[in-house]
Amino acid sequence: MSRILVLILMISTVAFASEAEHAGTDIVQRTVNFLLFAGLIWYLVAEPVKNYFSGRSQGIADELKKVQEKLDESIALKKEALAKISEAEKFAEELAVSSKKENKILNDSIMTQCDAELEAMVKQHASKKEFEQKNMVRDVVETIVAQTLDQSSEIFDREAMANVILKKVA
Repeated sequence: MSRILVLILMISTVAFASEAEHAGTDIVQRTVNFLLFAGLIWYLVAEPVKNYFSGRSQGIADELKKVQEKLDESIALKKEALAKISEAEKFAEELAVSSKKENKILNDSIMTQCDAELEAMVKQHASKKEFEQKNMVRDVVETIVAQTLDQSSEIFDREAMANVILKKVA
């Protein structure tokens, strides 16, 4: 039906567009021709234009929706990153506290070990000192005995001198 109407309009447009030889105004014919032409254009172009703008509106809405989804996703990622940063800061604080505790424990154990080594060195020094004192006493006694024996061989006999020295040393 619409095709027939379009065909009639096209024919009437041609019919009304012909030049008439009469004198007068042809404003009515021109107006009818313009209205027919505008209707024909509207009929042929309206649906594709509506579809185009409707599709364009839908495309813009889809793009806006995608952008909104990306924005929501980036907000979620930002929140997740902030949570991870907060967690990392807590971990750093815990690590610092545990490092200080471990440092104190190691320091205390090193100090204990140093004290034990110092005590051992003091004992070793005391035993070496005692040993050296005994060696000095022995050397002094040997020297005195040797000198005494050399001098006393005339006065005392050797056995008597050995007995005296043994009594003194013991």
